[in-house]
Amino acid sequence: MTNTKDLLYYIPAGQYGKEGVLALLEQHPEIKFVSLVGIDLAGNDTDEKIPMAAFFDDYEAFFEGRAVQTDGSSVVLTNIATLNNARVDMWGDPSVNWFVDYNYENIDEATGLPTGTLRIPAFLMHNYRYVDSRSILKNSCDYVRAELLSLIKEHGLPGMPHVKADDVVDIIFTSATELEFWVKTPSRTVTKKELSVSQKLQEQYWQRTHGTVRTALEQAVERLDQYGMEAEMGHKEVGGVKAKLDEDGHEAVVLEQLEIDWKFSGNPLQTADNELQARIIVREVFRENGLDVTFNAKPIIGVAGSGEHTHFGVMAKLKSGKLLNLFSPEDMRKESASSLGIGAIMGLLKHYEAINPFISSTTDSLNRLKPGFEAPVCIVTSLGTDPSEPSRNRTILCGLIRDIDNPMATRYELRSPNPYTNTYTALALIFISAFDGMKYAITSGKTQAQLEAELSKEVGEPAEYLATNRAYRTEKDVFDDFTQEERNQMFGIAPATVWENIKGYQNNPELVETLAQGNAFAKDLMDSFIASILKRWKLVLAHRLIPSNLDTVRKMVAIHTDSRNSVDDKRFAEVNDLRFYLAKDSDDRKSLFTRLIDALNDGEYDLASQLQIEMNDKMEELEAKYANYAKNIF
Repeated sequence: MTNTKDLLYYIPAGQYGKEGVLALLEQHPEIKFVSLVGIDLAGNDTDEKIPMAAFFDDYEAFFEGRAVQTDGSSVVLTNIATLNNARVDMWGDPSVNWFVDYNYENIDEATGLPTGTLRIPAFLMHNYRYVDSRSILKNSCDYVRAELLSLIKEHGLPGMPHVKADDVVDIIFTSATELEFWVKTPSRTVTKKELSVSQKLQEQYWQRTHGTVRTALEQAVERLDQYGMEAEMGHKEVGGVKAKLDEDGHEAVVLEQLEIDWKFSGNPLQTADNELQARIIVREVFRENGLDVTFNAKPIIGVAGSGEHTHFGVMAKLKSGKLLNLFSPEDMRKESASSLGIGAIMGLLKHYEAINPFISSTTDSLNRLKPGFEAPVCIVTSLGTDPSEPSRNRTILCGLIRDIDNPMATRYELRSPNPYTNTYTALALIFISAFDGMKYAITSGKTQAQLEAELSKEVGEPAEYLATNRAYRTEKDVFDDFTQEERNQMFGIAPATVWENIKGYQNNPELVETLAQGNAFAKDLMDSFIASILKRWKLVLAHRLIPSNLDTVRKMVAIHTDSRNSVDDKRFAEVNDLRFYLAKDSDDRKSLFTRLIDALNDGEYDLASQLQIEMNDKMEELEAKYANYAKNIF
């Protein structure tokens, strides 16, 4: 491998001015290209190969929108950058770390080092305003910071009488993500049954890694450190099977689920940028070791999916320089969270139906959010049964994370995001909704106990801030202690399709109005995001999911040859009836697949959503019936 001591992995924010940056790059001629990395509303990052000479010739152009332009066909800005008004300018961001992306397959002859590209995070400007995900997060945090400081100055900090309002000089947002992913050998398969049995036996979670997986995991953790992310750990997750060896003793089949964590950041923009770079690092390191990585939320139906739990907190900086965690109470053993901490989770839960489409925006992401896989299905929180015992409830949507002996560690963990969630827009909406609840906590005049009582209300109990027909807190196991009917009644019905999720946004205009406060995440940009995920839902259904299911249906053919066995005949007849119902048109009946495509084409999205749910159920039934049929064949 390349001597890593000779490589420059990142340029820290604020440590170099123009002359310092250029001098540093002169010492690293292997860095031959520069790229402005803008993030569109879908979370896609731009990547260009601009010769480094252009960066030296006109450094300022990269930060004034003059160096790079793109258009609406290259980025997802639906209904914003249109064909007749498509130009999008890219403005480099000097306030965050810049990463160097190395191509280990393209060795620079002069230096003997891999060719590098300096990736500078950027904002996207259209019609003289920023329209990208990074700017949405920046503007949201700037808005919340200013509004929260103003409220504190006017009303003080509830429950914190020892802190003078005038002593608070800044608000700091803390955030972190955890990256789960599946790794496998290319073009090799493992049966779903093997995976399911291994998961139920808990054979993989926290086990040792071996062979190439261990090597790649260790290298990925080391490389995260080289990029300044301070990796905390890498470990095996619940999914996977033991690697299979070929006749020479080499690993022939690898299929495992892993997780890598790194330290939180006090700058949400840096958090999201780090996550993007971490995905690049993980994918490249494992590829160098001959392994494929997928960050899909639910790569294998019926087996554990990959989440990306997102942690968030809010701190106040005092004149003395001291940091104060606004979510921590004065006495960690008498109260679980401060008034502002209670308000923050109230704000998130109240607005979550409208936020959910931005968190779980694809069919893949919603496939993960099903009972039985430690993924949340209900809009509910847990604070713990007693302040002296932190909550360990992993069945809720968003939980309070705390260390009684370390008030600075108090934060919330949102468990619904996945590796392809747009972390920029997700964090923006998390902090805006949390602020709305914090504002209520400050201005309502309620004590911490009164706020906690409102959060803990029963269904049907009226409340000043939260909805009457919902419950928002439980310390029980959401999956085992409630029936589906009880969950629906208490916490609302979880969306099963992208369209059902979109309706949570469309049917709650008052919540959307709050999320758009301050125009930090402008309503037209939210509408653009929603339009883009609706378009993607339709395309994926029609051109990926249905063709994939059709291929599965076609493969489920008769394999028995003994016509005397009536059991085999009967079981395959049931399979065939389902195959025809799903995929075969006739003179008097359209198949389910055809009806679903027709509904999408006609814009009948309620019907299409219902048919998608039926298709999923019927495909699951078909696979079970075919497996039952096939196991009886010698």
